[in-house]
Amino acid sequence: MSDVFLKQSLSQQQTLAPQMRKSLEILQSSTLELGQLVQQALETNPVLEDITETVSLDDDSADPDEADSLEYMNETDDDWRDRSILEGKSSPWTSDDEERRQRIYDSIVAPETLQQHLQHQLDQSMVDPEVRECAQAILGNLDSRGFLDMTCKALGVRMGFKPDHLAAGLALVQSFDPAGIGASGIPESLLLQLDRSNGKNTIEYKVVLNHLEDLARRRHPQIARALGTNVERIAEAATRIGRLTPNPGGEFDPTGNPYILPDAVIEQDDDGEWYARLTGEHLPNLRINDFYKDMIGKNGIDTKARQFLRDQIRDGRSLIHAISLRQETILAITHKLIEHQPMFLRKGHRHLRPLTMSDIADELNLHATTISRAVSGKYVLTPHGLMEMRAFFATGYQTTNGEEVSNAGVREAIQQLVGSENQEKPLSDEFLMKSLHKQGIKVARRTIAKYREQLGILPSHLRKTF
Repeated sequence: MSDVFLKQSLSQQQTLAPQMRKSLEILQSSTLELGQLVQQALETNPVLEDITETVSLDDDSADPDEADSLEYMNETDDDWRDRSILEGKSSPWTSDDEERRQRIYDSIVAPETLQQHLQHQLDQSMVDPEVRECAQAILGNLDSRGFLDMTCKALGVRMGFKPDHLAAGLALVQSFDPAGIGASGIPESLLLQLDRSNGKNTIEYKVVLNHLEDLARRRHPQIARALGTNVERIAEAATRIGRLTPNPGGEFDPTGNPYILPDAVIEQDDDGEWYARLTGEHLPNLRINDFYKDMIGKNGIDTKARQFLRDQIRDGRSLIHAISLRQETILAITHKLIEHQPMFLRKGHRHLRPLTMSDIADELNLHATTISRAVSGKYVLTPHGLMEMRAFFATGYQTTNGEEVSNAGVREAIQQLVGSENQEKPLSDEFLMKSLHKQGIKVARRTIAKYREQLGILPSHLRKTF
């Protein structure tokens, strides 16, 4: 029998205080997530209120040291202050701002799902009850693409459907919009789409039915010989087939078109100078209700009630400070992006310079992980479109003339070269590499292939047209 004994050891372990964890959560939250967090806090914390006027930082109750700080501060009960969330502009919060914020939230509605779209069509179909029951079961076994995740035979055995009823139910579902729904996979879905548009007696239908693998490998001459036609006709058929969708249910994917609000905007003033501003019209203005602060100082209040109010006020102040810290940090980072990327702002993505989060962190006296959290899920509206903040941070290359170009710039150069190529003689990765070398960008061929794949560009032999 083994001995049983006790052992005492000493170790150090780092933990984050609840307030610090909340601060990091808010810093990392996207714009819409932050709006939800604030709304939840308003519903659960009675001392918080949403005000319509912006409380000036110069108010007597404000702590001036905290206004310019990017460091987290632990506050005591004696130094609470009523500080609103900064919008990044000096104009007061108006009723129009409040209505605009409400319209933003009201406009974000749950999109119709594929199942709802198909169910609505089934409800309007005039069919026998047995066929309707089969169609209903088929709808329940469609995946997110709209494809059956099991064979009709297996479904019939499981549910006890008659084969003719099941076949009629499947035909009904496959007649629904969008075309291609109810197929067993991509090939059948493409055939359903072609059948609905031009029927089965077309070259496109025959190519998909019997030569889909050859089409994927662009073996147009072989397909032409098999179908007794010329390469030009097969090329035309390939173009039409390419316009079909391999994912008919994709348009109903709730994650395919997320609603994005920029956290900051980079614009030019009247003198042509770049500046950054926050977009805060979607956020409520928060402060601690004076009634509850006064209540704590009154005699006769129950000890537990006093402690409860102290806890709620502390949490409310922590939330307000964390949001303000988030806004200040994002604005400070955006200002640094303007300093480091002037050529991008003037000329576009090709001129993004290599930049690391450590570079910005050193300049702001912050840790690189803080920068990483601050830019996570954040977007900036630039003169060249809406960009994720992380897109500004990338490694890159130095050209032979000493200029720096980011990975994004190299990818854009590749895309431009491919976009202007002769499609009958597409450019190989080797040729792309040599073309970039002529521009002074020394990139290996395997790197060209990697960037090409990231851009969704096929290899040269699959880009060839006839």
